[in-house]
Amino acid sequence: MKRYRYLLPLVASALATQSCQQSAPKTATADSNMVKLITVDPGHFHSALVQKSMSAGIDSVVHVYAPEGKELEAHLALIKQYNERAESPTSWSEQVYKGADYFEKMLADKPGNVVVLAGNNKRKTDYISKSIEAGLNVLSDKPMVITPAAFPQLEAAFKTAADKKVLLYDIMTERSEISNMLQKELMQQPTVFGELQKGSQDAPAVLIESVHFYFKNVSGKTLVRPSWFFDAGQQGDAIADVGVHLIDLAQWACFPETAIDHTKDINVVAARNWPTPLTKSQFTSITQQSEFPDFLQPLVKDSVLNARGNGEVTYSLKGVFVKVIARWEYKAEEGGDTHYALVKGSLSSLEIKQGKEENFKPTLYIRPAKNDTAFATALTQVVTQLNTKYPGVAVEKIATGYKVNIPEKYKDGHEAHFSQVLQRFLGYLNTGLPAWEVPCMLSKYYTSTAALKLADAQK
Repeated sequence: MKRYRYLLPLVASALATQSCQQSAPKTATADSNMVKLITVDPGHFHSALVQKSMSAGIDSVVHVYAPEGKELEAHLALIKQYNERAESPTSWSEQVYKGADYFEKMLADKPGNVVVLAGNNKRKTDYISKSIEAGLNVLSDKPMVITPAAFPQLEAAFKTAADKKVLLYDIMTERSEISNMLQKELMQQPTVFGELQKGSQDAPAVLIESVHFYFKNVSGKTLVRPSWFFDAGQQGDAIADVGVHLIDLAQWACFPETAIDHTKDINVVAARNWPTPLTKSQFTSITQQSEFPDFLQPLVKDSVLNARGNGEVTYSLKGVFVKVIARWEYKAEEGGDTHYALVKGSLSSLEIKQGKEENFKPTLYIRPAKNDTAFATALTQVVTQLNTKYPGVAVEKIATGYKVNIPEKYKDGHEAHFSQVLQRFLGYLNTGLPAWEVPCMLSKYYTSTAALKLADAQK
C-alpha cells in the first residue's frame, strides 16, 4: 500500500545504492520532502548509533528534545565524534531544545516526521502513544514496553498508527547479523535441516542465550551508563529488555514472514529472573557515580547492588518449544557480548557459538543427525544455492559436522546494524510495513511481558 508517496523518490534513492551514504551533503539541508528525525530524550547510546552513518533521504538537520544533563551531553558528544572522524565523517546538525517540558515542546513544534526513541524506558510506551496520536512516525529502540500493565497501551498505539497511516517500528539489529541470517536461511532448506522439531518444556527445540556486559566500549570509547540503567522500573529487567531480541529472532527464523497471533500462538510455561551482583567500585566504573542513588537502595545488600540482570523464559510458539536466556555480567575477561543459538531440525541442528574457541566471533555450525555421504551431497547443493545470494559462503568439514565459513565482508559488526535497520525503516515509509510485522511485534512484547508477570508471581 503506497501510504507514503511523498517520500518515494528519496527512499528509492536511499535503497538503490549504499554509496549514497558516503556522498551526503556536507551542509545542513532544509528540503521539505526529506525524512526529518526528531530525537527524544536520548539516554541510551543506541540513539546516536542510528546516526553513525548518513543516509540519503534523511535531512542532516536533526531536532533533539531532552532534559539537561550528562545523558544529552553524551549523545551530542557521540554525534560530534561521528561528524569529526577522519574516515567517512557525517554532517549532522543537531538543533537542541533543553528543558523539563521537552516532550510537550516536541509535540507542539513537530519539526520532523520520524521520532527516534532510545533512552529511559519508564515513559517510552507513553512517548510512543502520544507521538503516534500526533501523527508522527516512530522508530523505537527496544523495548517498547517493560511492564504487563502497559501492554494494552502498546496494542492501542499500533491500532492508532494504522488509523493515522504512520509507522511504529522497533530496532531489531540482530536480524542484520550474518550468522543469524544464514542460520535462518539453512532452516528453510528441507534437504539439510529437515523439519523444525517441536521439542518439549524440558528439551526445547530452540535455545537462544545472550550474555551482555555492563562495562564495555562503544565507538572506540568506554561507555558511561546512567544509574537508572540498573533499575528495572526504568530500564526493564533482562526478559523485558535484551530478551526481546531473542524472542524476535525465534519468531523471525522459525516462522519467517508469518503473522503470529499472541492470543492463540504463544503459551508461556516457565519464567524466572535472578540478580547480577555489582560492588560499589564496579558500579562506579560503569556509571562514574561514587554512590548508589536512593532509588537503587532496595537492591543493595552489604554494599552490593543486586541488579535485575538475568532472566529466562520457556514458551511454546505455534507448538514449538523455545527457551531464551538473557544475562548481564560486569565485564568480559576476553571478547565482549556473546550470542548462542541452537535450533533442532529432523536432519540437522544449527548452532551459533561465540566463545573462546570461535575467537569470540559468532560462528555457525551444522550438526547432522546422520553425517553421511547423502547429507554431504545435499549440503553441497544448498551451499551452491546460497552463494547466489551470499557469494563466498562455504562449509568446512569438522569432527562434529560442518563449520560455515563466512567472508569478512559480511561481518560488519553490531554498531553498523543500526543504520541497516534505518534503511529498512526508510523502505517501509514508502511501502508500509509487511503484513506480518505488526502482529509479530505485538507477539514479541506479549511474550516478554507475560514472562515477566509469571516470573514475578513465582517469587
